[in-house]
Amino acid sequence: MDVIRVLLSILLPPVGVFLQVGFGLHFWLNILLTLCGYIPGIIHAVWIIAKK
Repeated sequence: MDVIRVLLSILLPPVGVFLQVGFGLHFWLNILLTLCGYIPGIIHAVWIIAKK
């Protein structure tokens, strides 16, 4: 399942974070990072998935 989350995080970072933590602080932070730049959103999403 983590492989699917990582692939979704590369395509749509907030979706991967949502699947991992739901509508929490990290989800909203990831949306903000993705809006500021696509790469920071991807890095944050993969980090959240790898951390858990």
